[in-house]
Amino acid sequence: MAGGASTAGPERRKTTRRTGQERRDDSAWQAVPLEHAAAPAVTEGDLLGAAAAAREFAHAHYSGFRVGAALETLDGTIVTGCNIENATYGLTMCAERVALFKALSEGHTAFTRIAVVADQEAAVPPCGSCRQLLWEYGGDLQVILGNLESLTGRYQLIALLPLPFDRRLLVK
Repeated sequence: MAGGASTAGPERRKTTRRTGQERRDDSAWQAVPLEHAAAPAVTEGDLLGAAAAAREFAHAHYSGFRVGAALETLDGTIVTGCNIENATYGLTMCAERVALFKALSEGHTAFTRIAVVADQEAAVPPCGSCRQLLWEYGGDLQVILGNLESLTGRYQLIALLPLPFDRRLLVK
């Protein structure tokens, strides 16, 4: 070998074999702090409360049906939205889509749960358009439904959108 002699065979093994004596004892080990601390736990109540608070900003001048949504990101950030109606109704934006679009426009790309609150006794789930967009950008999110007083339902998005259309179907 260039630059020096090499040891071959049994002689090499004797010189490079470790004995275990070079290991540090456990008392020398120290915890290494992680750069990113775990996100504070967001409770279901936190999400429902944020959705109820967002509902107060709804623009529902025509229907009077005010809805709030709170979307939880993977890092524990809560992004809210409310429904915003238009006289044509067709241009109305649901609270869930407002929250989703706000989150995406702020750079969030991974989501875990969404809470939806309306002033109805029965559970008010996301509409079909919201389900499609939530599936496409959030996957199988947990959907938490509530009214102004309590939880009214809890579902996985796949239960609300059992045969979703997504990019997998666009592959040739």
